[in-house]
Amino acid sequence: MSQVIGYEKVGDIAVLSANNPPVNALGAEVRQGLLAGIERAEADGVQAVLIYGEGRTYFAGADIREFGKPPQDPWLPALCDRIEASPLMVVSSLHGTALGGGLEVALSCHYRIATPLTKVGLPEVNLGIIPGAGGTQRLPRVAGVEAALEMITTGRHVQASEALQMGVLDKVQDGDPREIGLAFVRDLLETGAPRRPVCEMAKPTPIDFDATYDAVLKKGRGQLSPAIAVRAVQASCEAHDFAAGQARERELFTELMASDQRKGLIHAFFAERAVSKLPELQGINPRELHQIGVVGGGTMGAGIATSALLAGLTVVLLEMSVDAAKAAKDRIAANLAGAVKRGKLSPDAQEEILENRITLSTDYDGLSGVDLVIEAVFEDMEIKKQVFAKLDATCKSGAVLATNTSYLDLNEIAASTGRPSDVIGLHFFSPAHVMKLLEIVVADHTAPEVIATGFALGKRLGKVSVRAGVCDGFIGNRILNAYRTCADHMVLDGASPFQIDAALTRFGFAMGPFAVSDLAGLDIGWAARKRKRATGLDPRARESFYADKLCEAGHFGQKTGKGYYVYEPGNRSRKPNPEIMPLIEAERAAKGISPREFTDEEIVRRYMIAMVNEAAKVVGEGIARRPLDVDITLLYGYGFPRYWGGPLKWADLQGLSDVVDDIRRWSGEDPYYWQPAPLLEKLATEGRCFDDLNKAS
Repeated sequence: MSQVIGYEKVGDIAVLSANNPPVNALGAEVRQGLLAGIERAEADGVQAVLIYGEGRTYFAGADIREFGKPPQDPWLPALCDRIEASPLMVVSSLHGTALGGGLEVALSCHYRIATPLTKVGLPEVNLGIIPGAGGTQRLPRVAGVEAALEMITTGRHVQASEALQMGVLDKVQDGDPREIGLAFVRDLLETGAPRRPVCEMAKPTPIDFDATYDAVLKKGRGQLSPAIAVRAVQASCEAHDFAAGQARERELFTELMASDQRKGLIHAFFAERAVSKLPELQGINPRELHQIGVVGGGTMGAGIATSALLAGLTVVLLEMSVDAAKAAKDRIAANLAGAVKRGKLSPDAQEEILENRITLSTDYDGLSGVDLVIEAVFEDMEIKKQVFAKLDATCKSGAVLATNTSYLDLNEIAASTGRPSDVIGLHFFSPAHVMKLLEIVVADHTAPEVIATGFALGKRLGKVSVRAGVCDGFIGNRILNAYRTCADHMVLDGASPFQIDAALTRFGFAMGPFAVSDLAGLDIGWAARKRKRATGLDPRARESFYADKLCEAGHFGQKTGKGYYVYEPGNRSRKPNPEIMPLIEAERAAKGISPREFTDEEIVRRYMIAMVNEAAKVVGEGIARRPLDVDITLLYGYGFPRYWGGPLKWADLQGLSDVVDDIRRWSGEDPYYWQPAPLLEKLATEGRCFDDLNKAS
C-alpha cells in the first residue's frame, strides 16, 4: 500500500486513511493509494470501505505542486468512477474541508458523513476552470440544479449543516472522523442499506439554462468559468446518460484549461502566496504588537482602527478635540455595526470592543505606550512632519512610527524624527477595514525588523501586503496616475469619460476611472495636480483642466452629489453629469483639438498599455521588487479583473513585442508620454516575459 493511504481491516470494513499532511492534497501518490486500497478491499472479502483523512482535514483539494504539469495516472475522474463502480459499499467520513477534487471523491462514494465544523465546496471557478471529475454531474443529482449551480458558480464553502439540508451529506455528527465513520458504516450494513451510486440517480430537473448563463456571465463581469459551469450542469439534465454528461464536462474543462483566463487566475493564485515571501526578511523577527495608536479619526483613520480592533488589538485613537474624538468613535461603531450585520461579529463582541479595547485621546501623551502608531491625517507634507516630530518626542523607544500617506516622500517624513529606522509607510486603501491591500513602503533607513513588523501586522489584519519603495505614489498610485493620464488624453482627443468607463467595465474592471474618481473624491486628484504644478511640470506634458473647473464649483463626486456623474439621495445608480461634455468641448476648442472617434477596443488597449508601461518602470526602478508585486497591488487595490492575473500578466498574454510596437506607433502622436520603459523593451528584445522575472526572484 501507499505510504500516504493507510489500510486496515476492521471486521467486514476496510478502512482507507489518508495521511498526506498538511491538507491531504490529492496528489498522484494519494490517488494511486486510494485506487490500490479499493482493489485490495474488493479482494479481501469485506462488505464496505470507509475513507477518511488523518490530521486536520479530509482531502482539501488538488495538489498545487501538480498545477501546469502533465497528469499522472490514475486521473481523478477515472479514480472517482472506479470508487463509485465498486461492488462494495463505499462511505466517506469528512472533517476539516472537502474542496474541489476532495468533494468530488466524496460524491463518488455511496454515502457521506461529516463532523459539524466541516466545510465543502467546488471552488474551481476561482482558478478559471470547472470541476472536472464529475462534480458538475453528481452534485446536481444530490442537491438539485439551483443549489448546485450556486455552489459551483460562486466557489462558496458550505457549512456541514447546510450541506446536510442540500443532500450533499447524509449525516452530521460530532466526534472523531474514523469512529463516527465506522459507526455509520456498521449502521448502514445492519439496516441493509443498498449501495447508492450517484451516477445511477435520476437526472435532475432542468431550469432556463440560457437565462442563467447570461446572468452568471454578467455577474462575473466577463469571467468565463462560472458561466461555462452552467453549461456543464446543463449536461447533467440534458445529456443522454451520465457518461455523456461527464464527457461534456470534460470537454468544457479542457477548453477552459487552455484559456487565457485560466492562466491569469492561476497566476493570481500563486502570486498572492508569493507576494509576502521576501528573502530580506528570512530570519528577521518582528517586534511585538499588542496596542497600536491611530492619529486622525476621519474615514481612513476610523477604518484603520476598526481593522485593528477586529483583529483583536487594542487601539488608542488620537484626535485634536473631544468632539472630533467622539465623531471618530461613532464612525468606528458604525463600521463595527456593519460587521455585525454581515455576520462577521457578534453584538456582544461589538459592545466589548467599544467598551474595553478602544481609548480616545486628545493629547499625544496618550500614545506613549503603544507598540506601533499609524498617522492618518491630511495629505500635506508639513502637517505630517509636525505629527511625526510629536510622535518622536512621545512614543516609547522601539515603537514603530507609520504613515498612511498615499503619495508623499517617506524619507522626508522619516527625517523629521530622530529615529528614521523606526519609520515605515503603511498605505491602507479605503475603506481600510474592508479593502485587503496594504502597501508596506520601505524608506532608505527603515530597519529590517520594522519591515517584518509591518508584514506581521498586515497578516494579523487579514491584508494582502506588498512591499513598495519610495516614489511619488509608490506602486499603485504611481501607476494609477499614468493610466488615468492616458484616459484624460483620450477625452481631450475625442472619447467621453462615459464611453471610457463603459468600455473598461466591459473589459472587467469593477468601475471605470471617472466613476472611481467620483467615489474617491475629485478633491483628492485636484490637490495632487496642484501639488505637482507647484513643483513645475515638464512643458512637454499634456494637461487638462476641465476637472479643475468641477472642483472649483464645489463638485467633488459622490460626497457632494455631483462629479462626472450625478448622484441622487437614496438612489445608488448614477447618471452622466450634463455639465461635463460642454467643459470638455470648450477645452478642446481652446487647445485647437479636432475630436476623433475611439472604438472601445482602442480605449482598452491604450489604457492597459499605459498601465503596463508605467508598471514596467516601477519594476525596473526597484520600486516593486517583482512583476507579481505590481499584479497583486492592482488586483487588490484598484479593481483589476482577477481573471487577467494583473496588468503584467495581461501583457505577457498579449505578447511584449506587440505591446512595444503599439507604444512606438503612438509615440508619433505624443513622444513625451509614449516612450517604452527600458525593462519592457529589454524583455521584448530578448523574447522574454515578466513572469520570467517572477521565477528568477
